[in-house]
Amino acid sequence: MKIHTGIGYDVHQLQEGLPLWLGGVAVPHSKGLVGHSDADVLIHAICDALLGAAALGDIGKHFPDTDPAYKGIDSKVLLRHTCELVRRQGWAIANVDAILCLQKPKIAPFIPTMRQTLAEVMQLDIDDVSVKATTTEHLGFEGREEGISAIANVLIQK
Repeated sequence: MKIHTGIGYDVHQLQEGLPLWLGGVAVPHSKGLVGHSDADVLIHAICDALLGAAALGDIGKHFPDTDPAYKGIDSKVLLRHTCELVRRQGWAIANVDAILCLQKPKIAPFIPTMRQTLAEVMQLDIDDVSVKATTTEHLGFEGREEGISAIANVLIQK
């Protein structure tokens, strides 16, 4: 059996009046993330981790922000397509472990729904999808509520 791991990282700026999508879930908040797509930073980090593990490049290569086809797109569509790309190369996705870094809003109540949504999109068991959140104790851009970052780690096998 061959095993690969991948790490993904993404950052998006917060702005008043935009919807906040995290892990495929609409999270009530006065600010949302700025981006070409729906700016779901968690899904973008997972996509990059999967693409990296399979040596398929990065999210910008497959879904460039210069392509109008991806303007406002639901990031779950990007994740579904990324999983298909990885599987077409003969890889099985074993698990994903991800963390959101943000000061507000509190994410704990939304984590079960995020895990379920991600598991369904990725065609995984919910026990193979981990989502965590942390504040940065008011430090850095996350702590100042200027943006949100996410880090994802995946394991794929064939």
